Amino acid sequence: MNVVQSVDSVALLPAYLAAGTAVLVLITDLLVARPRATIAVAALGALGTAVGSALVGAGAERRTFCVGADCSWIFGGRAALVGVVVALLTVGVLGLSVPALRAGRSPVGEYAFLLACSMTGGVVLGAAGDLITLIVALETLTLPLYVLVGLRRGSLASAEAALTFFVVSVVATTLTLLGAALLYAVTGGLHLDRLGALLAEQPEVRDLPLTTAAVAVLLVGLAFKVAAVPFHAWAPATYDGAPLPVAAYLSTASKLGGLVALLAVVQQALPADQTGPVLALLAVLTMTVGNLVALRQRRTVRLLAWSSVAQAGYILAPLGALALAAGRTDEARSAAYAAAVAYAVFFVVLELAAFAGLTALRPAGADGGTLDDLRGAARRHPWRAAAFGLALVGLAGLPPGLAGLFAKVTVVRALLDGGAAWLALVVALNAVIGLAYYLRVTAALWAPTTTPGPAAALAGGGASGVPVVGVVAVVLAVATVAAVVLGVAPQLVLDLAGR
Repeated sequence: MNVVQSVDSVALLPAYLAAGTAVLVLITDLLVARPRATIAVAALGALGTAVGSALVGAGAERRTFCVGADCSWIFGGRAALVGVVVALLTVGVLGLSVPALRAGRSPVGEYAFLLACSMTGGVVLGAAGDLITLIVALETLTLPLYVLVGLRRGSLASAEAALTFFVVSVVATTLTLLGAALLYAVTGGLHLDRLGALLAEQPEVRDLPLTTAAVAVLLVGLAFKVAAVPFHAWAPATYDGAPLPVAAYLSTASKLGGLVALLAVVQQALPADQTGPVLALLAVLTMTVGNLVALRQRRTVRLLAWSSVAQAGYILAPLGALALAAGRTDEARSAAYAAAVAYAVFFVVLELAAFAGLTALRPAGADGGTLDDLRGAARRHPWRAAAFGLALVGLAGLPPGLAGLFAKVTVVRALLDGGAAWLALVVALNAVIGLAYYLRVTAALWAPTTTPGPAAALAGGGASGVPVVGVVAVVLAVATVAAVVLGVAPQLVLDLAGR
């Protein structure tokens, strides 16, 4: 066997662009020391990464760092989709961060550099072909977020959120590494395709207690990353303590990264008959607990955080069909994997629009406030409130939020095709529960205000705030248009997710 690895630089172009963006941001901040230049370099680099991912992914699948048939880097349609989405989310979060950065709440250079580093991890994660690359990419995506959550100057809540996030993530990483080490001890392989082949061809290895323990520990470690119940407790406190743009990134890019990692090991490496029941249980617990607890929330970001937990349950639901023999046929499995990826893409676009709307309705650098702070916001800022309401309605799965509606239909259809009608029923019941709190927030936007109180401070800022509000408004408009486009043409996402 040839032990010299082949290197395809074209396949690696998205990673080069993402890592190069981080380096350029660092150099620009050091030499130019102008916040606008630093933010512009970060935004242009992220846009370049999105374009590069799309161009490389438009052709045939490309593989590199290969030894024999085993490759550590596999860049195809799904990897391109992940790279484009993560890069565009980074641009959006940069735009949402402009008000706080101009107000001096966080150092611009460090903020943009850490965000670019996290983007690099997300781009690499989509193309990972072995457990080492997968875990390193996942940690590269996550590690900068520990600092970003606590980077806001003078905020005790931000520091507490960063500490909570760090401690939980260390536990999650430890479990993930332990599961990967046990799998290597049992099989002697690290490449995902090789692991899948070995466990399929050798039932005696798959049925070993050590293999079962390895699968369980690895799934638990990755479940922390997507905030699946009962490994979710860190998410509400972390989101609420983080700056709004960072909370938006945690709820979108970070969750997407966790799902991509989980999907990679489930689809390629781990036996479906073992992972299916675990994922079905996680999906039911996650969507049910997330929706029920969200009903009681009064703080807006905490409500969105619990809603995000529930949405993770919907994302995991198609994978629960693997628990049944009907869901393990090639056609049913392909439909389940495509449905999970497509739902995640629909969700992150709507979630970014929701956080953009909330940011546009709050003072620069402020937290998400309470639901009472949003009362009557549509009377003062009708277009921003309308975009925020459209995102919430989309997350609920109601028209005219067609992206959210098609996302839920895609999940239910995949479950029915896989013979998991009972799980499709659970998804439908939870979607009805979710209507209550999404519509409650939407209704508050148009409700009459009784006192001028905190609501009067919404998105003001005086003359100096006009350009800042404009940047956030642009992100809100683009995210809203993207949600509308995806709702009109959902098959585009489904086709890419299925590749």
